[in-house]
Amino acid sequence: MRTIASLEELESLQGQEVAISDWIEITQQQVNQFAEATGDHQWIHVDVERARRESPFGGPVAHGFLTLSLLPAFMHNALDMPGVKMGVNYGLNRVRFTAPVPVGSRLRARVKLLSVERLEPLPNAPALVGAQSNWEVTVEREGSERPVCVAESISRRYS
Repeated sequence: MRTIASLEELESLQGQEVAISDWIEITQQQVNQFAEATGDHQWIHVDVERARRESPFGGPVAHGFLTLSLLPAFMHNALDMPGVKMGVNYGLNRVRFTAPVPVGSRLRARVKLLSVERLEPLPNAPALVGAQSNWEVTVEREGSERPVCVAESISRRYS
């Protein structure tokens, strides 16, 4: 875990790989719960036996959006910003699912800070100092040279 103590320190890290998250294992239970939550019950994700027989991946694979939904967990276990009182997900600029994620895989993220921009105070909270950060998050699968997801994620943090 990388601790970033101040906005000034964060600004000094622009253009650098800042942290690498812990590994997270993708289970069939997670995939099934994601299917329930999103309504995406495609057989390559949830029908284990059929996926073993018919899928080009040799078994069930995680939804791409499940992989993407793990970005907050990766960021949370990779970065500690003790002075931040509130953080919000502001959106994404670009997302690519570059390889499948077989159930049972372990994933982690490499986090690179692309840019930081200071924000104007919020009208209803003028005492909070804010910054918008643009992160390149590369999700890796253990044992694979090719990343499974590359996303440009934007967050806002206030202290």
